[in-house]
Amino acid sequence: MSGRRPAFLGLPGERVLEEAAGARQRCGSGGSVPGTLLCTNRRVAFVPAQAPGSSRPFLPSEHEVALPCIRKLVAGSSFTKPKVLTGASTLKFIPEELSLFCRDFRLLRFYFHENGLAPQAFRVANAIAQAREAAAWLGDAGEGCDGARPEEEEEEEEEDGSSATLLFESLRDWEKELKRLGAAGWRVSAVNERFDMAPSLPRYLWVPSGLLDHDLKRLFAHFEERRVPRLCWHHPGGSDLLRAAGFHAGSEPGSEDARCLEALLLGGRGPCVLVRPAELPGPADIQLAHLKLRALCLPGAAAEEKWLSALEGTRWLDHVRSCLRKAVEVASLLAGRRCSVLLQEPSDRDLNCLLASLVQLLGDPHSRTLPGFQSLLQREWVAAGHPFPQRLGLLRCDSPWEEAPVFPLFLDCTWQLVRQFPAAFGFTEAYLLALHDSSFTPYFSTFLFSCQRQRGHGSPHQPRSQSYRPVSGGRGPSAAALPEVWEWGLRYSQQQRERFRNPAGAAGPLGAPSAAEPQPSPSSPWTGAGPGPVFVLTKGVLSAQALPWRSGRPSPNNSHWAPSLESLEEPGGGRPPPGLLLPCAAGPSVQLWARCYLRGLPEAQRGRFAPSPAGLAEELLLLQDRLSALTA
Repeated sequence: MSGRRPAFLGLPGERVLEEAAGARQRCGSGGSVPGTLLCTNRRVAFVPAQAPGSSRPFLPSEHEVALPCIRKLVAGSSFTKPKVLTGASTLKFIPEELSLFCRDFRLLRFYFHENGLAPQAFRVANAIAQAREAAAWLGDAGEGCDGARPEEEEEEEEEDGSSATLLFESLRDWEKELKRLGAAGWRVSAVNERFDMAPSLPRYLWVPSGLLDHDLKRLFAHFEERRVPRLCWHHPGGSDLLRAAGFHAGSEPGSEDARCLEALLLGGRGPCVLVRPAELPGPADIQLAHLKLRALCLPGAAAEEKWLSALEGTRWLDHVRSCLRKAVEVASLLAGRRCSVLLQEPSDRDLNCLLASLVQLLGDPHSRTLPGFQSLLQREWVAAGHPFPQRLGLLRCDSPWEEAPVFPLFLDCTWQLVRQFPAAFGFTEAYLLALHDSSFTPYFSTFLFSCQRQRGHGSPHQPRSQSYRPVSGGRGPSAAALPEVWEWGLRYSQQQRERFRNPAGAAGPLGAPSAAEPQPSPSSPWTGAGPGPVFVLTKGVLSAQALPWRSGRPSPNNSHWAPSLESLEEPGGGRPPPGLLLPCAAGPSVQLWARCYLRGLPEAQRGRFAPSPAGLAEELLLLQDRLSALTA
């Protein structure tokens, strides 16, 4: 048996339950790494022997997994068939190998090769099974993390003053971003500052300058969950992107309420186009496809000659294509026509988050920088109230039908864009993979709560920093003061974080967008449609649509084609404006994110999919790291 294991510094409130020194972790290359397998009340961690930086509170994701992220625990032995372990199961043999199947598609395998490890292997296997059942979500635990880090890493993070990520929990953040967008005619409203108008909405909203808060309060009751329309993004050409929940079925707005709503949706800015998620997969469809994909990515799930057809049968790639197509339609509409586009989903908390983010990635170069992308996620997902705990399935008390990996689907769509337009993004696939894995890790307050109101109840209610800065080591822990996920220095080394940035990527404008963007053409399809028309966008076609409380029916003649990718490329229709990305969503152009989903099948990842030069370089660095750990 090996000597004393390297020091393990756990999280605040974390304690080691069992450990097995001398265990080995299997690598995808066929080898193994010696070290110590630990089971704590928070995670399963493997500390490689003589691992550098072992005093860090977080370990690389290849060596640890949070207990709620473990989907299945399997104990194996050469004398009996594998057994799935639960908190109530009884282990009747000494395990020779433990396999941890994770929700984020990882497969961690540990084996115990020495005879003297039998008691430790038995105890650590049972401890993992029981701790997994008892694992609690940290959102209400009141346990903090001081986020201590070396000073040189803090300086490295702060060397660029523009790299701060906006959290959108203060008035200043909202005002700063609105100024960057150059959205004249819009203001920041504090009507929901106490969350008394809409508990799941953020404290501050972007609303028309001419609409008073007194009039805005009239509209909350007419929308599901009281989630009224508000601005998401302002296009330099004058178009506006808004989002809202569905109209409340039982609402009967009076004439004054209707006037206020029309001022919010139209306001003299041209026609309003409603975009509903009827053509997009629902949460149940996303969950079913994700389950099929996860099952397919397990060893021996399908024969080699049938694997690709089985992949299409999961419909996961179909859902990626649908989201990209719809985002292209909306982004092209905003770029080509001066109008207001309202994304309207029944709950406004799932597909609206995905679609609003994708549209801005296509149309706003700033959102394709690393700080811009993180600020985008803070605004359109975290502040907007996406129910991360329920959708990621990490709350054991939740109902199974609430689980739907909408955020991982968005990250997959983003990876497709990065793959098609590598020079347009300031971040890499390695960054997206780290973000994907972090979303399943309950160590960060970013993904612990379903809305800002819940976030405030989980920590002292006090004004937060206007923009995110790394937490200094001299600052003590506070109640529920877990770090933001953007505190990458807590979990990744400086060398690893350097792989997150794409030095060849476009920097993107950091100030207000230029007003020199192409303006709507004189031959606008809205000509003759009447003042303040309302349309609905369905399969690329704009059809007249009456608001629910408007009397009469829309004219059947008011039907227009939305500007499509083909029309923008026609010589007479003009070219796509600078900065607008128009990805191809055809079958072969949308590929499987192999480095994410096939991590449990390294042999398939090497053989079936040709890696990119960047992927080969990253894999070479990973192999060098493993070689250093083996020879240390």
